[in-house]
Amino acid sequence: MAVSELYTKSARVWIPDPEEVWKSAELLKDYKQGDKIIQIRLEEGKEIEYCLDPKTKELPPLRNPDILVGENDLTALSYLHEPAVLHNLKVRFIDSKLIYTYCGIVLVAINPYEQLPIYGEDIINAYSGQNMGDMDPHIFAVAEEAYKQMARDERNQSIIVSGESGAGKTVSAKYAMRYFATVSGSASEANVEEKVLASNPIMESIGNAKTTRNDNSSRFGKYIEIGFDKRYRILGANMRTYLLEKSRVVFQAEEERNYHIFYQLCASAALPEFKTLRLGNANYFHYTKQGGSPVIDGIDDAKEMVHTRQACTLLGINDSYQMGIFRILAGILHLGNVGFTSRDADSCTIPHKHEPLTIFCDLMGVEYQEMSHWLCHRKLATASETYIKPISKLQAINARDALCKHIYAKLFNWIVDHVNKALHSTIKQHSFIGVLDIYGFETFEINSFEQFCINYANEKLQQQFNMHVFKLEQEEYMKEQIPWTLIDFYDNQPCINLIEAKLGILDLLDEECKMPKGSDDSWAQKLYNTHLKKCALFEKPRMSNKAFIIQHFADKVEYQCEGFLEKNKDTVYEEQIKVLKSSKFKMLSELFQDEGKALSPTSATSSGRMLLSRTAVKPAKAKPGQASKEHKKTVGHQFRNSLHLLMETLNATTPHYVRCIKPNDFKFPFTFDEKRAVQQLRACGVLETIRISAAGFPSRWTYQEFFSRYRVLMKQKDVLSDRKQTCKNLLEKLILNKDKYQFGKTKIFFRAGQVAYLEKIRADKLRVACIRIQKTIRGWLMRKKYLRMRKAAITIQRYVRGYQARCYAKFLRRTRAAIIIQKFQRMYVVRKRYHLMRAATIVLQSLLRGYIARNKYQQMLREHKAIIIQKHVRGWLACVCYHRSLKAIVYLQCCYRRMMAKRELKKLKIEARSVERYKKLNIGMENKIMQLQRKVDEQNKDYKSLLEKLTNLETTYNTETEKLRSDVERLRMSEEQAKNATNRVNTLQEEITKLRKELHQTQSEKKTIEEWADKYKQETEQLVSELKEQNTLLKKEKEELNRRIHDQAKEMTETMEKKLVEETKQLELDLNDERLRYQNLLNEFSRLEERYEDLKDEVNLMVSIPKPGHKRTDSTHSSNESEYTFSSEITETEDLPLRMEEPSEKKAPLDMSLFLKLQKRVTELEQEKQSLQDELDRKEEQALRIKTREEEERPPMRGAELEYESLKRQELESENKKLKNELNELQKALLEKSSPEVTAPGAPAYRVLLDQLTSVSEELEVRKEEVLILRSQLVSQKEAIQPKNTMTDSTILLEDVQKMKDKGEIAQAYIGLKETNRLLESQLQSQKKSHDNELEALRGEIQSLKEENNRQQQLLAQNLQLPPEARIEASLQHEITRLTNENLFYEELYADDPMKYQSYRISLYKRMIDLMEQLEKQDKTVRKLKKQLKVFAKKIGELEVGQMENISPGQIIDEPIRPVNIPRKEKDFQGMLEYKKDDEPKLVKNLILELKPRGVAVNLIPGLPAYILFMCVRHADYLNDDQKVRSLLTSTINGIKKVLKKRGDDFETVSFWLSNTCRFLHCLKQYSGEEGFMKHNTPRQNEHCLTNFDLAEYRQVLSDLAIQIYQQLVRVLENILQPMIVSGMLEHETIQGVSGVKPPGLRKRTSSIADEGTYTLDSIIRQLNTFHYVMCQHGMDPELIKQVVKQTFYITGAVTLNNLLLRKDMCSWSKGMQIRYNVSQLEEWLRDKNLMNSGAKETLEPLIQAAQLLQVKKKTDEDAEAICSMCNALTTAQIVKVLNLYTPVNEFEERVSISFIRTIQMRLRDRKDSPQLLMDAKHIFPVTFPFNPSSLALETIQIPASLGLAFISRV
Repeated sequence: MAVSELYTKSARVWIPDPEEVWKSAELLKDYKQGDKIIQIRLEEGKEIEYCLDPKTKELPPLRNPDILVGENDLTALSYLHEPAVLHNLKVRFIDSKLIYTYCGIVLVAINPYEQLPIYGEDIINAYSGQNMGDMDPHIFAVAEEAYKQMARDERNQSIIVSGESGAGKTVSAKYAMRYFATVSGSASEANVEEKVLASNPIMESIGNAKTTRNDNSSRFGKYIEIGFDKRYRILGANMRTYLLEKSRVVFQAEEERNYHIFYQLCASAALPEFKTLRLGNANYFHYTKQGGSPVIDGIDDAKEMVHTRQACTLLGINDSYQMGIFRILAGILHLGNVGFTSRDADSCTIPHKHEPLTIFCDLMGVEYQEMSHWLCHRKLATASETYIKPISKLQAINARDALCKHIYAKLFNWIVDHVNKALHSTIKQHSFIGVLDIYGFETFEINSFEQFCINYANEKLQQQFNMHVFKLEQEEYMKEQIPWTLIDFYDNQPCINLIEAKLGILDLLDEECKMPKGSDDSWAQKLYNTHLKKCALFEKPRMSNKAFIIQHFADKVEYQCEGFLEKNKDTVYEEQIKVLKSSKFKMLSELFQDEGKALSPTSATSSGRMLLSRTAVKPAKAKPGQASKEHKKTVGHQFRNSLHLLMETLNATTPHYVRCIKPNDFKFPFTFDEKRAVQQLRACGVLETIRISAAGFPSRWTYQEFFSRYRVLMKQKDVLSDRKQTCKNLLEKLILNKDKYQFGKTKIFFRAGQVAYLEKIRADKLRVACIRIQKTIRGWLMRKKYLRMRKAAITIQRYVRGYQARCYAKFLRRTRAAIIIQKFQRMYVVRKRYHLMRAATIVLQSLLRGYIARNKYQQMLREHKAIIIQKHVRGWLACVCYHRSLKAIVYLQCCYRRMMAKRELKKLKIEARSVERYKKLNIGMENKIMQLQRKVDEQNKDYKSLLEKLTNLETTYNTETEKLRSDVERLRMSEEQAKNATNRVNTLQEEITKLRKELHQTQSEKKTIEEWADKYKQETEQLVSELKEQNTLLKKEKEELNRRIHDQAKEMTETMEKKLVEETKQLELDLNDERLRYQNLLNEFSRLEERYEDLKDEVNLMVSIPKPGHKRTDSTHSSNESEYTFSSEITETEDLPLRMEEPSEKKAPLDMSLFLKLQKRVTELEQEKQSLQDELDRKEEQALRIKTREEEERPPMRGAELEYESLKRQELESENKKLKNELNELQKALLEKSSPEVTAPGAPAYRVLLDQLTSVSEELEVRKEEVLILRSQLVSQKEAIQPKNTMTDSTILLEDVQKMKDKGEIAQAYIGLKETNRLLESQLQSQKKSHDNELEALRGEIQSLKEENNRQQQLLAQNLQLPPEARIEASLQHEITRLTNENLFYEELYADDPMKYQSYRISLYKRMIDLMEQLEKQDKTVRKLKKQLKVFAKKIGELEVGQMENISPGQIIDEPIRPVNIPRKEKDFQGMLEYKKDDEPKLVKNLILELKPRGVAVNLIPGLPAYILFMCVRHADYLNDDQKVRSLLTSTINGIKKVLKKRGDDFETVSFWLSNTCRFLHCLKQYSGEEGFMKHNTPRQNEHCLTNFDLAEYRQVLSDLAIQIYQQLVRVLENILQPMIVSGMLEHETIQGVSGVKPPGLRKRTSSIADEGTYTLDSIIRQLNTFHYVMCQHGMDPELIKQVVKQTFYITGAVTLNNLLLRKDMCSWSKGMQIRYNVSQLEEWLRDKNLMNSGAKETLEPLIQAAQLLQVKKKTDEDAEAICSMCNALTTAQIVKVLNLYTPVNEFEERVSISFIRTIQMRLRDRKDSPQLLMDAKHIFPVTFPFNPSSLALETIQIPASLGLAFISRV
């Protein structure tokens, strides 16, 4: 088919564009032959006419289909041209964030200017062992391919990394070396891989600098050879360097820096060791401040200095040499600050005692005068004389700069040499991989000598690249046996000849340098005369006579001739070098020790680079005078020779190419500049590769892939059994031009564009089929829609008609109802109106009648009131009239009486004036006088009588006077007393007055107090009322607070429960982490130990050299099978002969280094283990303190129970002692009262004694078990009582607190509770102390009883071996000694307390009495037994006499005398196995080393070896033989380790011994005697518990061994499943026809079509069935099987997901369906095996979510929300990676837009998850071994004869 036929309407093409280089457009009409213009539409919608080139008439390049855009390999594109390559790279880089792309054999790496998480160790492990085409492009894939080809083909390899400055060459080379170091490991003890990686920081610090294009630009080229031994482990390395840019030491352009090491020194100037260097800020020195950018963002130079020094130390550069290096570098900085002063135009001077020069001379150890002199002068030598000439200031500055560059170049060379010495290995190198990090093609505005050399080197490398690509193409064609036609490819040999041939540019340049007056101008003229118009690649610029143009393979470059000669000469003054040679600084003189007498230029004066190389490929013997001759060579000549050596090295190796592309000049992350990218693609040879591929048959398909892809174009009759013939028939029909394709042996080769044509036909066929399917489906859908609509219409009609009928009926009902309503409504209205009228009438009537009644009532009321008024008025008038009449009458009476009185008065006045009146008055006076006379007489008589009386009275008076005198005296006395009393009364009165005043005052105060009291009472009442109100409020608040407290308590309880659950989960996670760390440490320690054993074996077998050959294992596989550090005498004795046979001269060096390394590693592990142990002890102490605190808070145990337990223990002890005494007395009695024959070993009495001894021992064991049970009961009772009391107290306290309502009550209760707590705490402390003391005493007594029991047993065993006389004496002596010691002990114990000692003596006497009574009983028993013995002996004698009669004398002589057998009861089997000590190696050999797991698993009970070993341990424990127990356990452990080391790759062996190790561990726990392990035992099993030894240490050893076996089992599983997982889970099409095969590139991937050797999902399931069957057959614990299955599924899911994340071709919708189907099959397997609860399904959750992510919609925000909620098991990096990798397989699918991916990233930005991209497929979950007791009785186990254990006997 002609290519022009593809230019049809809607075809998409590329057209040139000045801005974007290429633009996409769409044809608006078909192209016809001869058209000069084509009409196209651009992507932005603009329609234009594109004019074809009238000369070439080339059509614009066609665009690839969308499904091919973003391919991993550019050669997989249908159309191979520049726009397709550029667009594919841009889509991968911008849209998918993929920086690596294959272009045939070239890896294109685009610098992202951003740190990407794609270089971790997990990525290295993912690429290790994989084919280059099976994974996405990566630098690790190239490194793995080189490593694999080196191992497979036994041929040296090279990785050539090239590109512009800032493109990422150094980083790519660094990652390649890191891959080799990680994958291969080290072959020696010196950790060479670490040294190889450590060389990078050193070389970067002294050889890298910041430029405008790159912050860490390599300013030299280097080739590192990494050497490998025969096992392909790193031995050492060697580095060669090229073209160091020395001019950067003295000059830096704007925004650039000097080499990093100078800024690191300045940043570390404050360190104490750098004080002598007298450094300062970088801006202080001339050589570090010129660029004006001393700091790089994000880089800490001080930290980088630390890394540099650490790398120097690792590479063997000690501190003194490091300080020497820093002195020289500091000297260069100070020398750069030296200033010159001009004297005149031709001379200059340095100021006196110039500080920078002084510091330089001090640091370098040279004389100041000499250095200052020769910096300003030079020596000229002629044939006859030598003279000194001053130089100008400019010349002095140039000479100073040249000296600095020369010193730095020498130092650089010295460091490279020392790095090479550190990387050198004494072991012979078998092969190597070289990594070439070299500058790419350079072109600037001004190009000088450096660019010329760089482009010359790139021309050579491009030629080698073209030849290699051409060679690979030719080999591919020849291998497929297709006709080979010569491909015309660009050969740049003419350009190389122009540069390096005779009379070439370099030759003419060297010739001009030899001329005395040679100059750049004369050299330019020679170039014009020699090459202009003679060589098409050489041109002269039009406007210049000092430049020339060379047509390189990449572009034309114009070089300026100025400075070429000077840079090629590279001069420095000899006198300055001599001054440095004479330095006292030893290291400085070392740098110049190779300087010849006639010093040749070694340093450029302006901006040259110098070659520093080590010719390590073909070293030649040195000839006399060669050094001086070599120094006379120019820089160009040296570079040409070094480049030839490099090319010879590369040609002798298999090259691998990495082309680094710089996407933009501004270091913006993920920004793509098309112009810059195209320039670099043209320069690095990528487009040349494309052109060579496109010139032949670039597209290649295997027949199976072609058939699978284009089966849709065939009819059923065209499909034959022969796939090759089927494909041929199809192609002959589809492509008529047979030159467009070729049939090879295994592949079909297509010309460019043919696959696109086939894809177009396939797409058309699929489109037609799709249209037909769509037509049929749409017709079916429309018919279904019509039928559904018809059915819906009928249904609607039915419902509408029913609705209408219902509406009509409803209308009729409403009409009838309306009439009825109207009737009742009208009736209601009329009735209402009637009632209203009636009511109104009644109201009117009532109002009227009321009005009339009220008027009548008013009238009657007025009349009644008028009558009352009249009544009262008339009464008042009558009353007034009466009073007036009465008043008139009284007045008349008064007037009358007055008149009558007046008349009487007048009459009396007249009588008074008459005599008669006086008479009447005198009659009264005479009577009175008479009366008075009588009175006088009477008084006289009275006088006389009174006189008499007076005389009488005088007499009496005298008598009485005396009396009165005496009375007076007495009265005086009384008067005085009265006075005193008066005074007293006065005082009392005063007091009374005072008291009255006080009373008054008190009354006033009382009054005031009463007033205050009233006031206070009022206030109090008011306050009480307020308080009552407040109390009510407080009660309400209290109730509210109680409610809140209750709610808060509830919430706190819930939160505490949640926190408890979270903390429990966290503790479980921490426990798992600690367990994982411990198991990893154990794994690492075991690996080192096994490494030590392997090296020992290697030393033993190093006598013969192995044959050459290689079998590579997985590079990431590291054997973790090891032995525990616990070793036995047997292993030491076995290893001893091997050690004796080792030659001492071979053993010493390797063993010592290995021993030191292992010792260091063991020390580190021990320290880490000790730290873990300390941490564990701290946690245990914290737990113990918490437990102690809880115990202190709990009430103590009841004393009665403790007393009871102690009494019971004392009773047991006494019974134990009684039994011992009985045994001793019985032995004494037998020995005293019987003859020696009776006590002989064969005698019946001896057997009776043994029976008694057995019974006593059994009784003793029973008592021991009772003691153990009592101890466990004590602990359990204590634990049971304490929580109960605590709970009771807490509930009571809670109730009491709830009852308290008042604050005061709560406070009082709190104080009381505190006092109670103190009291209880003191009581608890005292009781705890007494309990602890008692417990300690009990433990001491139990320990002493154990020791006494052991001594008694040993003594009994010794006594039984002695003769009878010595036996009695020894037993007596022992008993006397024991009693004496016991008496002395108790005497000392009770020395201070005689009463206790007396009581002890009494108890001792009682014991003696009891013993004597028991002795009497024993005597009776002995006498009884003796009688029985006599009876038996008599019967036996009679029987022998009867037999002697029938036997001849000869028979009597020949037949031996048999011992007498006393009939006794047969004992039961005790579940123990007895063997001799010498048979232990045989036991280990037959039961462990030579046992075949398959036969044992099929024919015998599971775990039989474990049961046999445990029964042997039981017997050794029964014998109390410590050495035997330890020896057996040690031999068992080492035997298991040996068999696992020997057959560690066999799954059955590892599974068998994991099962038996766990069973052995469970047996040691089950029969250990610990209550926690005994609760599931039967009584008979409890009788079989170990009695003498605590094997907890060995249980830990066995647990560690089981962990190692489990990890080994997981590794075996992984090794078996690893090849199956990717093929079965990802590549194989379980559902055929769902996923299509895309066109492959040169890097062909593994086919997804199931061939005979391809693994499928059924292979994985069959393997899982095998694993499960074997583990079940071996009797592995179900929980352990679940853990193994969980680990297996985790490995499956992790490996599948990791490959999915690293394979773009697997991220499609159809592949998601395949994965989900495969996962469902695995889940079905779990359900069949009843393992759904094992947690295995959860480990597949990330893979399930990744598959769902491939299938869900990925367009809208709702889809983004659904994805974020669905993919909770995937990290953000994984989700984004899957979306970026999502690739449509067919044209009907769509890519994920960038905006959608950014939406996902925005939604997930707050999610905190690991930034790691890949899952850790090597992760092993921490294993646990849950206790699983066996119900199998030990006494029922039978030992089969097939095991060869006949030497073991049952006990």
